[in-house]
Amino acid sequence: MNGVDIITDCMATNFEIQKVQTVHRLKLAEFWGIKEGDRVLEIGSGQGDTTAVLAYLVGEEGFVHGIDIASPTYGTPITLGESISYLLNSKIGKQIHIDFHMDLLSDQIEFLEKSFDHIVFSHCAWYMNSIEEFAALMKKVKKWGKNLCFAEWDTRISVVEQYPHLLSVLIQAQYESFKKESDANIRTLFTPFDIQKVVREAGWDIEKEHIIFSPELQDAKWEVTKLVRDLHTELEQLGEIPEKLRSLILSQMSMLEDFRVTNEITPLSVYAFTAK
Repeated sequence: MNGVDIITDCMATNFEIQKVQTVHRLKLAEFWGIKEGDRVLEIGSGQGDTTAVLAYLVGEEGFVHGIDIASPTYGTPITLGESISYLLNSKIGKQIHIDFHMDLLSDQIEFLEKSFDHIVFSHCAWYMNSIEEFAALMKKVKKWGKNLCFAEWDTRISVVEQYPHLLSVLIQAQYESFKKESDANIRTLFTPFDIQKVVREAGWDIEKEHIIFSPELQDAKWEVTKLVRDLHTELEQLGEIPEKLRSLILSQMSMLEDFRVTNEITPLSVYAFTAK
């Protein structure tokens, strides 16, 4: 078996779907320079898509400590707990430790200075509740690791087929801004320029930047499908929002639905960087 198949075989989800996700995350980890024997703190480990890749690359002499604020019962059709349990019992599970219900901004959570070679923050910035929360996290984790390895969707579209993904993200970010609590995939939208500013103000020096395009990723179609299914329920649950904004969101939704009738949907590219 090749590396992709070995990693994918350690995951609980559909093999062919997971294989696409694994190939993308290998691109990220190779760009970041993750190598055998490294100690990695992964923030926002989720279902373990990136965790598995990191564990495979660091090998038995390395270690991956995954942190997630969510409950192990979060997620569908497979919960985070079910997915991680499967991963921990796989051939790469012994170099992994996962903690759920962990708010890294809590005063109770600390690690020794420079105890990790890399701090990985991949595809989870948009889960943050605000830019202030994101900034506080970037400041706190800085003393724990030598390198920051970052990746998030890039809002700068390069082909028109990425337009539905971007539009679905913008629509969700607009109504999410009215929520006090949320468990949505997209809670706060950050552009690459927002991210750069926050990271630099937290004291990190960005060294290498890279745009990674993985057109096979299924995420754009998942986001669009979820939005089409949930939009009216979301707007009803919000209650009172400016009528002009409600009309704007519905107009944007009409644009999205019109586009997807006759066009392919391609995921956004991913903005990645390393920083010290």
